Amino acid sequence: MKGFKRSAFLISLLAIQTAFADVRVSHVFGSHMVLQRRKPVPVWGWADAGEKVTVTFNNQTKTAKAGKDGKWKVVLDPMEAGGPYQLSVAGKKNTVAFNDVLLGEVWVCSGQSNMEWQLQSSTNAKEEIKAANYPQIRHLLVKKAISLTPQDDIEGNWTVCSPETAPYFTAVGYFFARQLQKELNVPIGLINSSWGGTHSETWTSRDAFNQNDEFKPAISKIPATYEEVIEKGKERTRLLLEKQQGGLPTTATEEWTWSDPSINTDQWKYMNQPGDWEWGGLPTLDGVVWFRRDITIPEGTNLKKMTLNFGSVDDRDSTFVNGQFVGSAKGMAVRSYPIPEGLLKPGRNVIAVRVVDDAGAGGIVGKPEQFNLSNDGTTIPLAGKWQYRVASVFPGSFKPGPNTYATQLFNAMIYPLIPYAIEGVIWYQGESNAGRAYQYRKAFPIMIQDWRQRWGTAFPFLFVQLASYNSANGDSRRGSSWAELREAQTMTLQLPNTGMAVTSDIGESNDIHPKNKLDVGKRLAAEAMRVAYSESAKGDASLGNASRGPMFEKMTIDGNRAIISFQNAGSGLMAKDKYGYLKGFEIAGSDQKFYYAKAEIQGNSVVVHADSVATPVAVRYGWADDNGEVNLYNKESFPAVPFRTDTWKGITEAAKFD
Repeated sequence: MKGFKRSAFLISLLAIQTAFADVRVSHVFGSHMVLQRRKPVPVWGWADAGEKVTVTFNNQTKTAKAGKDGKWKVVLDPMEAGGPYQLSVAGKKNTVAFNDVLLGEVWVCSGQSNMEWQLQSSTNAKEEIKAANYPQIRHLLVKKAISLTPQDDIEGNWTVCSPETAPYFTAVGYFFARQLQKELNVPIGLINSSWGGTHSETWTSRDAFNQNDEFKPAISKIPATYEEVIEKGKERTRLLLEKQQGGLPTTATEEWTWSDPSINTDQWKYMNQPGDWEWGGLPTLDGVVWFRRDITIPEGTNLKKMTLNFGSVDDRDSTFVNGQFVGSAKGMAVRSYPIPEGLLKPGRNVIAVRVVDDAGAGGIVGKPEQFNLSNDGTTIPLAGKWQYRVASVFPGSFKPGPNTYATQLFNAMIYPLIPYAIEGVIWYQGESNAGRAYQYRKAFPIMIQDWRQRWGTAFPFLFVQLASYNSANGDSRRGSSWAELREAQTMTLQLPNTGMAVTSDIGESNDIHPKNKLDVGKRLAAEAMRVAYSESAKGDASLGNASRGPMFEKMTIDGNRAIISFQNAGSGLMAKDKYGYLKGFEIAGSDQKFYYAKAEIQGNSVVVHADSVATPVAVRYGWADDNGEVNLYNKESFPAVPFRTDTWKGITEAAKFD
């Protein structure tokens, strides 16, 4: 009986102890963090309802009482840069302490893959990492997460910049921070909340879109739960495959007949390869897809020792030529399959590639120039339109991703950061919105204003204009979605406290992820000095007075010449060219046909003309997906902003978010 009473006492005591939950703090806070100098600093977390919480930091002590929902918040008074300090949070039951806390400048780094891109994958990575000994630069990587509703907290840890940790920093953020610290001589904190391949709509709140008639209908379609998302995904995929191909194969062996050159493929759809099939007509699909292509080989072609070459496959392939298996591989290895002698013949031949994708992107994803049949004397290109047919769909196809519905990344990766005190945001995104470039004129400013309203301040918002990249051979003749997206980004500069880093000159034609992130970070830092730190930049032309390149101001017609005047000319215009020639200018008359133009610098203007255009009406500069040839700069070495003087109809005007 005595033992029973003792056990009951211990259980009762344990119940009393656990009735008081530990006081806890948002995971935005941690040891090694940087807190924003010269601004009020909110600190928040959770405790028992009504519990008193005491926060102590740098000779300040603040108290708060947890509300009925358990939430509490204190606001520390503004402080100057310095540290290291300790921040402690004490409740009834426990104390949480964070060490090595600095005061300095805090910037949120967000966007898609070019912001997510790590230092270890950038130009001169080995040398940069070896030299990355900057203990006053700190980095918080927010763990990727999605949610249909706003979340309270994130996962992530602050790390100190060193050769051991820097490889995993956002490269753009790292170079931005390094330059800022050099100029300001204070600690720099980076909050890296980014996710590759994402649309701006997923980074924007439901409330913001509900206030806009154009986006409100799409937002109303967001389901309440992810179970509903999965069911909708199954139905959406079923309807897509019914429409495209009448459904899936009825037996497991049927698909293996698809390598046979004699089968009828008249009902198969077409898709460009190489390329991610999620962008080619099979959104969110994980599973098995067959690709086929007929090729005609002329008589007399040397077919000895031929090899079938193509780049990486996401995730694995089985490849057939004229119905015969020739090779298989997994992962990102470049494919090179020897063709047995006599298998290829003059006339019709059929190549079939069975691609299995377990998750994410799928398809033959190497470079176009890698895709061919070849031997020592013959090369037969294979990039282009291929027929395709879906053989099976994996359950992962229905798993929601960051772009499945709008607002998900705002809910999970931005909302929990608020109201952490920050100086501003740097943003690199837009590639995934290029197909809706006109609508980005609205979507992007809505997102910026949404974040500012949530934080309660019109903080500086600096962004990177899309670099040159041959997305779809777009130009003035065919239309260019990337040029239209760059135009939308330029128009966003109408918002106050914004800045833009132009990167047309440092892109890579065949890689959407240019490796040169150093110049991107430095150009953003120059804009930060102008927009956020203008007092610090006064008197230094390289920082504040010329932090951006020439921007179109007006056009004047003089006979057969168009005279383009520029803002932000700095100490003068210049052409970065061995012979001093300007490139990237085009001119058109009223027929709206553009011709490559001759362009000459005259003072702070550029005179443009072409023999084919007697009466100019419009001028364009850098108006192409891949516009890397542009070479107009100011003498401070900032590139000119691509532009057009006309308002003629674009190719993305009708595309809307849904």
